[in-house]
Formats: sequence, C-alpha cells, structure tokens
Amino acid sequence: MEERNILCIDLKSFFASVECVDLGLDPFTTPLIVADEERGGGAITLAVTPALKAKGVPSRGRVYEIPKNIKYIIRKPRMSLYVKKSKEIINIFLDFVSIEDLHVYSIDESFLDITDYLKLYKMTDIELAKKIMKRIYDQTGLTSTCGIGPNLLLAKVALDTEAKTNKDYIAKWTYKDIQTKLWNITPLTDMWGIGPKTMKKLNDLGIKKVGDINKYPISFYKKRFGILGEELWMHANGIDTSNIKNDKFKKKTNHTH
Repeated sequence: MEERNILCIDLKSFFASVECVDLGLDPFTTPLIVADEERGGGAITLAVTPALKAKGVPSRGRVYEIPKNIKYIIRKPRMSLYVKKSKEIINIFLDFVSIEDLHVYSIDESFLDITDYLKLYKMTDIELAKKIMKRIYDQTGLTSTCGIGPNLLLAKVALDTEAKTNKDYIAKWTYKDIQTKLWNITPLTDMWGIGPKTMKKLNDLGIKKVGDINKYPISFYKKRFGILGEELWMHANGIDTSNIKNDKFKKKTNHTH
C-alpha cells in the first residue's frame, strides 16, 4: 500500500472559539454557545466552547436542554465571520503546501498532503503538523487538532477517534495501527463514513466493531451494499486509494459533505 504523509487538521469548536477570541476570551475557560436567541429555547446550538463540552453540554443540541445551573454567554451565528476566518486558515496552509496538496473538506477541516515537503522543511510529519498548528494559534487565537496517517482515511480516523482527546491534540496512525486501533472502533458510527442506518444493518449481521467487518468477504458487501460495500470493506482494512491531487476525489468529497 502506498504510504503518504497526510495531515487532517480540524479547528476545535470552530464557531464558538471564533466568538470567544473576538471577545478576547479563552474558549477553554469561557462557557459560550452559538445560537440564535430570537428563536427561543428551541434554537439549535450550532457550537459550544470546550469549556461547556467539559461540562457535558453537546454541540448541535437545543438551548433549552442546557442544564439550568450552567451559566453561559450566547452569541448569534455570524457565518460571514466564520468564512473569513476559515479563509485566513486556508491561507496559512498555503504558506506550507501548494494548492494541489490541499483539500478543504469543510469550513473547519482540511487535508494536507505533506509528503513532498518533509525534505524541504527538514522536519518529520509531526514536527510540521505542530508548526502549522502553532501558526494557526499565533495568528488567529484558534486551537486546532490533527490526525496524521499514511492515507486520507487513516489521518481522518486518527483525528476523529484519538487526536481530539490527546494532550497535544495530535495523533499519528500507521498501517501497523489497523489491527490494534482501527479494528477496535465501536460504535461503528465513530468510523468515518458509517452512518446510523449502515451501523444498524451491520449490527444486525453481528458486526459491532470495525474489525468484525472481516467476518465476511468483500464480495458479500459488494452484493449487499453495492459500490459502498466495497469501500466499507476496504476502509475497515485501512485501504484508501484516493489522492488529494486527483480532481475526482475533490469533487466527490465536496459533493457528499
């Protein structure tokens, strides 16, 4: 399998952190939510700060669901500000890699293929990730998290399942981590690309962890789920042939996100 050095960088509690920084406050100590107050208690919280997440308040909940004993600041969503900040961060990425090696996955998450830059910077992938994350923080006041992997899939899964809880917000996975880390992911919705409906279908087949997908051959999944089944089996084994430089990949992920 081809081995690249892929970074998947995500901005921690992006909307809420942008609002905190704008007020000169620390998102890790400030209880702040982003929601449209005019919609009342039923308004959806678009984002909450890490300080509130630590108290068990989820993002994408309803305002009335926040326990009454928790005091918080409420800020109205300002999409134009978040887009502006996102562009600022994309420009930081472009200081380190060329546009062909960058894929903007969403407003707060991007993939960078740094394989061809490590010699140039005389750095390891972890060192370069730290340098980029430090630049983001120094320039914008925003904290980022980073998954590193030999392909896009493993970088993304390292980000989602480990980096966000690691002390330095970085997690690096290699192909050696497939059996020990990837295969132990449960519930299945914690795996990139598996939604609740697919999880239910797999659970009904006795598949509870990602590694259990190997109970059946690739042909079984192809028959049952079509092209998605083939991808499901490959992803469960850490195989991802997509390439950032390939325009088809960019169109596909933009379309599905």
